[in-house]
Amino acid sequence: MRKVRKAVFPVAGLGTRFLPATKAIPKEMLTVVDRPVIQYVVDEAREAGIEHFIFVTGRNKAVIEDHFDVQFELYDTLSQRGKKEQLDRLVGMQPAPGQTSFTRQQVPLGLGHAVWCARDLVGDEPFALLLPDMIMRSWKSCLAGMVELYEHTGNNIIAVQECAPEEAHKYGIVGKGADTHTGFEITQMVEKPAKGTAPSNFYINGRYILQPEIFAILENQERGAGNEIQLTDAMIKLGKEQDLYGYHFRGETYDCGSPEGFVEANLSFALDRPDMRKTVIGVIDRLLSRPG
Repeated sequence: MRKVRKAVFPVAGLGTRFLPATKAIPKEMLTVVDRPVIQYVVDEAREAGIEHFIFVTGRNKAVIEDHFDVQFELYDTLSQRGKKEQLDRLVGMQPAPGQTSFTRQQVPLGLGHAVWCARDLVGDEPFALLLPDMIMRSWKSCLAGMVELYEHTGNNIIAVQECAPEEAHKYGIVGKGADTHTGFEITQMVEKPAKGTAPSNFYINGRYILQPEIFAILENQERGAGNEIQLTDAMIKLGKEQDLYGYHFRGETYDCGSPEGFVEANLSFALDRPDMRKTVIGVIDRLLSRPG
C-alpha cells in the first residue's frame, strides 16, 4: 500500500463573505487567536505524517507563501532580543526546505478544478486534500485518524460527521454501508439532497484521502452546480471503480469560511488558553449583561 505523503490545500478562493477584510488579505491568513487559519490546517496535516504540502493559490495569495518561508530578519531580531519562546515556536512551524510547493489556479472553476491543478505536483500516488476553511479539534487529528483507516482499508477515505437530520439538505451527504475499523463503507453520495431524501445524516466535512485516478476523471468532468467543476461529481464516478470509505470524525469542526464559524472558533480556542480564559469569560459575561 502506498503511503500518503502529500497534501493539497486549495487556497485560491476570494473570501467574499469576509469583505472588506479580505480585500487585500487572504481569508486563510485571518487569525484564530494568534495563528492564521491555514496554519491550523497545515499543523493537522503535519501531525498525520504528511511530508509535502501543496498549495493551490490565486491572485493576491503571495502572503501565504511568505508565511511558510524563512523570515531571516524576524528570526534574527527575536534571537537578539532573547525572545526564545517566540522564536522556537516560529521555527517549529517552519516546513523544511523543499516541503512546500505552490501552483496557480488561474480561473475560478471550483474545487474540482483546484484539485486538478495540483496533478503534476501530486503525481501517481494517493494524496490528502484539506479544505482550509475547516478547522478540526480532537484528541487525535482528523487526518491522522483518516490515515489510520486508509492503512487498514486502502482506497479512498472521506471524513464525515453527523448533523441534525433536518439540516442534511445543506451538505454533501453520504450513504452508510457496513462498518469497518473506525469507519464504514460509503454506498452513495448526494450533494445537498432535497429535504427528506438524504440517505443519512453523515455530511462531508472537508477532509479527503484520494487515489490519483481522480485526476483523469476531473480532466474530463463536465461543469456542475454553479457552473464549476465539482469534486463530489468526480468522486461519485470514482466510487464506481474504487471503494470509498467514510471516516467518522467525532471531534469539533469550525467552518471558518463563515463569519459565524470564525467567531466561534476564536472563542473556543481562546477559552482553552489558560492565559486568556478568565479574561474572555469576563468579557463575554459583561457583553451579555449589557442592555438591549
